[in-house]
Amino acid sequence: MTLPRILVAGVGNIFLGDDAFGVEVVRRLASGPLPPGTVVRDFGVRGFDLACALQDGYDAVVLVDATRRGGPAGSLYVIEPQCGPTSATSAHTEALQPHALTPAEVFRLVQAMGGRLPPLRLVGCEPATFGADREGEVGLSEPVREAVGGAVRLVVAVVEELRQRFLAPP
Repeated sequence: MTLPRILVAGVGNIFLGDDAFGVEVVRRLASGPLPPGTVVRDFGVRGFDLACALQDGYDAVVLVDATRRGGPAGSLYVIEPQCGPTSATSAHTEALQPHALTPAEVFRLVQAMGGRLPPLRLVGCEPATFGADREGEVGLSEPVREAVGGAVRLVVAVVEELRQRFLAPP
């Protein structure tokens, strides 16, 4: 039996305060034991690199990112992103800005490139501040910093759930 390959991808900008959540979570995950077949990578703001990695034959991908959902700062979420079909002609017509791609734009880019998205999960954290209101600030706000440990455990649980799905007999 082949072990499933699962990518854990941290995304975010370390110069935008709580947007660095995904980067910090994968930094911590990289130093701990993970189930066999799990790859942890920090993509930061490199959306084009993430789009290419999503086409590398992973059985599943867990994205880790700051995510506004309207809850209290530091709230953790597990979301299964829904990605509709996109044709290459309906993809972006303007020039790509590879350091400014949102996860949804990365998904559209993968589809526009003719790729197939693997099953996706997003482990997100409600930011206290986001984007331009923290521009140039390095470091997470207190509620988001306190949520990182729980997020690490949540990512491991999501990876294990995905692994079991692939290892279960048909």
